[in-house]
Amino acid sequence: MIDIKNLRLSFREKTIFSGLNLQINDTARIGIVGANGAGKTTLLRVLMGELEPDSGTIERSKGLTLGWLPQDLIELEAVPLMDYLKHRAGIADIELKLRDVEDRLSQSAGSHDDLLREHSRLERRFEDLGGFAFESMAMKVLHGLGFRSGEELKNCRDFSGGWKMRIAMAALLLSSPDVLLMDEPTNHLDTESMEWLEGWLRTHKGAVVSVSHDTRFLENTAGSIADLERGTITLYPCSYDEYLDAKEQKQELLQKAYVQQQGKIARIESFVNRFRYKATKAAQVQSRLKQLEKIERIELAGHDKSMKITIPEAPPSGWEVLKAQSLAKNYGELEVFRDVSFTLYRGERVALVGVNGAGKSTLLRLLSMTEEPSCGSVRLGHNVKFAYYSQESAQNIDYSRTVWEEARAVSSRLNDAERRNLLGAFLFSGDDIYKPASVLSGGEKARLALYKLMLEETNFLILDEPTNHLDQNTRGIVERALLKYQGTLLIVSHDRHFLDVLAERVLEIRDGKLYDYPGNYSWFLEKREETLTADTGIIKTADRIKTVKRDDNAKEIKETKKLIAQSEKDIADTEARIAEIDEELCRPETLKDSQKVQVLMIERDNISKSLKGLYSRWEELSIKLEELKA
Repeated sequence: MIDIKNLRLSFREKTIFSGLNLQINDTARIGIVGANGAGKTTLLRVLMGELEPDSGTIERSKGLTLGWLPQDLIELEAVPLMDYLKHRAGIADIELKLRDVEDRLSQSAGSHDDLLREHSRLERRFEDLGGFAFESMAMKVLHGLGFRSGEELKNCRDFSGGWKMRIAMAALLLSSPDVLLMDEPTNHLDTESMEWLEGWLRTHKGAVVSVSHDTRFLENTAGSIADLERGTITLYPCSYDEYLDAKEQKQELLQKAYVQQQGKIARIESFVNRFRYKATKAAQVQSRLKQLEKIERIELAGHDKSMKITIPEAPPSGWEVLKAQSLAKNYGELEVFRDVSFTLYRGERVALVGVNGAGKSTLLRLLSMTEEPSCGSVRLGHNVKFAYYSQESAQNIDYSRTVWEEARAVSSRLNDAERRNLLGAFLFSGDDIYKPASVLSGGEKARLALYKLMLEETNFLILDEPTNHLDQNTRGIVERALLKYQGTLLIVSHDRHFLDVLAERVLEIRDGKLYDYPGNYSWFLEKREETLTADTGIIKTADRIKTVKRDDNAKEIKETKKLIAQSEKDIADTEARIAEIDEELCRPETLKDSQKVQVLMIERDNISKSLKGLYSRWEELSIKLEELKA
């Protein structure tokens, strides 16, 4: 489907790709990984044709369609959401062309053969794109991505940045390209939407190529991992977890080979230096120099994956670290949550979860006392010294300083060399450390704020999406540091692997209320599913969950099947009548009678419109049947 051979690309003096080779077949599920700056997004842009390589070839199958979800926010048209989705899927254009052909057919008194053929072609294309059932499918996708009923009528420009990215994703999925190219698709999704997306991608008929820092997403969606490092790609035909093991084994072998090679080079250089000026050894020296030239030098990865940091800790706090009582927050008439009460205890590692808009960040602002509650109180325990990391990290940075000045401004036991090493782990290296903080990108500001936080002496950390903008290596460093931290942690994150490793208690905000799960993240998912299932008519026993009203469900399945059968019959009858009209319109004697042609065309137009409704009804009933069976 796509075959990349010997790809080379440079920007100014920096080489991005050098001899890169990759094949993407029609059912590939590839996750692209690599350090920040390795060229992952650049590779997707090359695949899309937005960037031209310096050399090499990219062969694509004839007629191949590619869909691209960028990482950066895109601006949308000022049109209703459903109209935008139709336009992106090509449905709207075909609808306009169909109406135009139908108008010309009804007004023309001459031969209709060409117009009828065009109408038939457009109708087939409309059907291939799922036009008759498009709106119901679009609603299914929007619901999966967290949109509420009625929002399909809302103007695209009225949505916030994160929701605009979800609209772009919905449009991409509904267009069903042969190859889906996705750059950090989970960045703006909550847990429920991530899980829905993973299910959708598993059933996508084409290829999926994803760049992601979300290890759980890669584990659940990728069948092979493409590791982009030093301008080339190594493809591991396995899951993400298996890739990590294989990569580690490869690194160990490479390290051994590197040590052996360095020993060989040192011996040759020693011989050359010793006998360079002895005429009797001239031939042997030249032979050794040629040997050195022929050696293909082994390079090791630049990042120090073994780097370890320890978050400095203040003296221990009292047993009760924080107590929230009857908290509520309103913005005008909008109620975010109400009657939220809980206590955090010394040494606990707690995850705060919930869908986007549930109020997680709002609650953290109340707990960190950067915002006042509408009702209730927050009380810190004895000797608590906390630090708060916000997604809006600008408040933690002095824009008048450089990165290095900010790094040195935090009181810490680390010396300058250790601070520089840690800055490197947070992706600030070389001359980057002398950049003014004011010119940093949003991601760079977030990383600098997190770096400063990890130097402070605390016994309670409140972290809002701490792993955003970090590559896998830096995430691992932060994760290991937090695991060793003996203080109390309260974390909001969409990184499910990160939460699973760290959290031992989960607080969920749902429908304005707080639910407490005393277990890790995986345990929470299991228990929440049981709770939600119980709320919809299924109860849990000691051994299993038994369905109630099973007979009513079976009866509804039976009735729905009858309705589907009737719907299919109505569709078949309608399509048969359209075929009869088309056959009648092709007869010479009919075409001579312009009045009869007009009557037939009006009937055909009315029947075609009713057929769209029949397809939508069939799609709704089919979805209902699947849900009932589930």
